[in-house]
Amino acid sequence: MVALGSVARLLLGLFFAARLLQNARGQWDESDLVTGLPGQAAVGFRHYAGYADVRPGEEKALFYWFFEAEDAPEKKPLLLWLNGGPGCSSVAYGAAQELGPFLVQARGLTLNPYAWNKAANLLFLEAPVGVGFSYTNRTTDLDSHAFLLNWFRKYPRFRSRDFYIAGESYAGHYVPQLANLIYEGNRRASKDSYINFKGFMIGNAVINDETDIQGMVDYAWSHAIISDKVYHSFRRACVGSAGNESSEACDSAMKAFMRGYDGIDIYSIYTPVCLSSLSRRLAPKTNPRGGAAAPHKFWRHRPITPRAGYDPCTEDYVEKYFNRKDVQRALHANLTRLGYPYSSCSSVIEEWKDSAETVLPIIRKLIDAGLRVWVYSGDTDGRVPVTSTRYSINKMKLTVKEEWRAWSHRRQGLTFATLRGAGHQVPAFAPDRSLSLLSHFLAGERLPASHPR
Repeated sequence: MVALGSVARLLLGLFFAARLLQNARGQWDESDLVTGLPGQAAVGFRHYAGYADVRPGEEKALFYWFFEAEDAPEKKPLLLWLNGGPGCSSVAYGAAQELGPFLVQARGLTLNPYAWNKAANLLFLEAPVGVGFSYTNRTTDLDSHAFLLNWFRKYPRFRSRDFYIAGESYAGHYVPQLANLIYEGNRRASKDSYINFKGFMIGNAVINDETDIQGMVDYAWSHAIISDKVYHSFRRACVGSAGNESSEACDSAMKAFMRGYDGIDIYSIYTPVCLSSLSRRLAPKTNPRGGAAAPHKFWRHRPITPRAGYDPCTEDYVEKYFNRKDVQRALHANLTRLGYPYSSCSSVIEEWKDSAETVLPIIRKLIDAGLRVWVYSGDTDGRVPVTSTRYSINKMKLTVKEEWRAWSHRRQGLTFATLRGAGHQVPAFAPDRSLSLLSHFLAGERLPASHPR
């Protein structure tokens, strides 16, 4: 049983927001309609951006960006996308660099031919409070207690729509925990408050500390990034029953481990790094857990963009774009004039101290309940590598219905897909295959034997 800390309150707010979505009735509120976004090409779908108050009377609000489906939005499901961090923005990453319709590149906005709103109505949220354009009147007050209530009042058309959640990285915690709250709420819900929740999908996801760490060091050793000496020192000091992650020995081993990634992007081990950002992003000096003891900066990464070829500096372009006043006006953002510049990962949230060691029991519970659960992994990510995900899935001891192959590994109620040549942010590295993955997930269809190139 996870204590009701800031993560649980954040997810509880998401649950109530989704419930309100089912109850809301009325007309669309067009006040947040985005018109005149700088650099945007003409498109045939509408998109909305703005704030929803966390609590009436408090200076606390969360920022969202919502895209109607490209075709027949009235027939498409609703998909909520969450990035992790903790403290990184789903607008700056998911929307602007990975799977949104408009990708920010060096030359400005570019239409994404593999945007996920081709398959679903797509919602991105900057959470918790303090991330991106989301704000609070107290910098130490970063918990979200009632998430998106006003947003769902504005958009009532999804009351009976199929609802899914997806996310990556530390959202491997956010997504299953939110899914569990929705599932438990549905067991007591009336007809009018029932959420038509179908399932969730997580990628390169942090889901179990022990296997996440074990898989990370095994991946680095097997990919010739660390020496035998570093490998064995790390495993003795930090991994398993003999390890102690808070010890000086583990701290020393961790530093030696990270030196192996000097000049290498841990999130995409075979691609070049952004030299202009090297000093502040490449070598995070922290615990590998990404949970209770680890600052969010360890999860920062720089993705590829699908149309212009590889560019490791995309994050720089995104931050520059969202700091533009004309962009903020078009998105109805930064209305309170934040006292700090927009950043992809929050400089306000210094540490995340509310992290369960594992979400495997939640995932297993929801699989047994019949929800659709898919897990995917880009195989060139060294931070939450495919080895970690395999170890974690194996720990659940599910009955294998179909052995692993190039596309997927199917188990009882769970599909595990690997995408060759993709880094931590799979939709950015493999845009066509990730859209195919999403389409099959939403349809509940078996993945094909191979993906045509």
